[in-house]
Amino acid sequence: MPHPPRELLCRDRRFTLGAEPLIVGILNITDDSFFDGGHLLAPAAALAHARRLVAEGAAILDIGGQSTRPGYTELSPDDEIARIVPVIRALSRSLDVPLSIDTYKPAVARAALEAGAHIVNDIHGLQGDPLMAAVIAESGAAAILMHNDPSFPSTPGDVIEKIKTFLARTLARAAAAGIDPARIILDPGIGFGKTQPQNLAILARLSELLALGHPLLLGVSRKSVISHVLDLPPDERLEGTLALTALAVSQGVQFHRVHDVRANHRAALIAAALIAAR
Repeated sequence: MPHPPRELLCRDRRFTLGAEPLIVGILNITDDSFFDGGHLLAPAAALAHARRLVAEGAAILDIGGQSTRPGYTELSPDDEIARIVPVIRALSRSLDVPLSIDTYKPAVARAALEAGAHIVNDIHGLQGDPLMAAVIAESGAAAILMHNDPSFPSTPGDVIEKIKTFLARTLARAAAAGIDPARIILDPGIGFGKTQPQNLAILARLSELLALGHPLLLGVSRKSVISHVLDLPPDERLEGTLALTALAVSQGVQFHRVHDVRANHRAALIAAALIAAR
């Protein structure tokens, strides 16, 4: 099985992989995100929260202006740019961590990169807008490429093998566009077009996705996959998130996209210490 690279390149930054899990702090500049929508629309509030996330241990900040929760409202690229660019520009001047733009729109990605972002987080895994791959390749940015296939629940086959097939197409598009493989992170897309049994099966078998040869990111923070087990609202799903973070670390997942940075960072470090002690 191929091993993920030991470094991740993102423009003028690089991460050494494998030393410890890396926390990606969520910064939602949205009015309708399922957990924190509307809290950070004011730029001052967003900047203060970003600084707090970094102080708590975030290695990357993932900034989004467009919610992708079920039933989300589509924003125009111009409206999304107006939300995120002032914050990215201010953060790039004041914080020494890479910034990720969570968008599936090439125009938004380009504007964010021009403002100082280092990573593009594309929930369609380069299989949405055909221009996205070129925007990423031209900038030298890293890319978080997610599995997101609307036909997934009804298509027969093993869940991991189906994800591998989709992501293999994603990687082929990245290669055709000239995106350096050392700039790619893969995301199994928990909660995107998947049934609860499928989500749980994927979470139990994350390590099998390392066969694709790239580091993995898990985005499961406070999601409904936890509620289906514990029957809890988003503001009571921290413990479930921590359990999934620790289990993902034990399977070799390197990046963890979360709302609660301090708690998840601590849980991830404990899990990593136990792995190192084996």
